[in-house]
Amino acid sequence: MNTRSQDSTDSLKILGGGHLPTPQNGPDVSLLEAFPNRFPQRPYIISIGFPEFTSLCPVTGQPDFGVIGVDYIPDQLCVESKSFKLYMFAYRNHQAFMETTTNTVLEDLCSLLEPCWCRVKGLFAPRGGTRIHVFAETFKPMPEEYGSLVREAVTAWKAEARPLQLV
Repeated sequence: MNTRSQDSTDSLKILGGGHLPTPQNGPDVSLLEAFPNRFPQRPYIISIGFPEFTSLCPVTGQPDFGVIGVDYIPDQLCVESKSFKLYMFAYRNHQAFMETTTNTVLEDLCSLLEPCWCRVKGLFAPRGGTRIHVFAETFKPMPEEYGSLVREAVTAWKAEARPLQLV
């Protein structure tokens, strides 16, 4: 017997759509899709790792490789993982500094989701003998009681979380 969850999927167009959108102008928040968070009363953490990240240096055109990690506490929405993957693929031929990429991912996710908290980690492979790791995070303004619960969850997560590794 097949059962179905109560997750709302009506707004999702990419997942199961039969074709993948081709980004014309590089990464854009419009490539991301979200679905309703069924548990907004509970500050829980979603962690996404994208270990196959590539982009191009805006000066030399040389490839940059790395791992992009996203940790967030959703409010009303969660990012759909296939759309996130396609969004990350849009960086492959996109020229941007690593710092810009990491902060742009944070801004795009916050624009789409309005999460209680979000942190993006860009762990870039050494090139020319230099390793660069970029961390960007933000907290959404919240009522003090719930905001305290969110900050406690983030503190515990940071103390326990294993860092993403470059392969």
